[in-house]
Amino acid sequence: MQTSQNRATRTFMDYESISQAMDGICGLYERKLKELNPAIRNITYDIADLYNFIDGLADMSALV
Repeated sequence: MQTSQNRATRTFMDYESISQAMDGICGLYERKLKELNPAIRNITYDIADLYNFIDGLADMSALV
């Protein structure tokens, strides 16, 4: 994954299954939400919000 056009933002992750990789993507988004909203204890989102987060990344690829 790459969060911006800067190549230094590239991050590589390894998961044992596709299911774990999908959980990892959700976890990335949830951590970002907590970072952006530190005072809110319970944050909810729907699939459209998650898709917008993914679409906002410079790059996300998966090798399966």
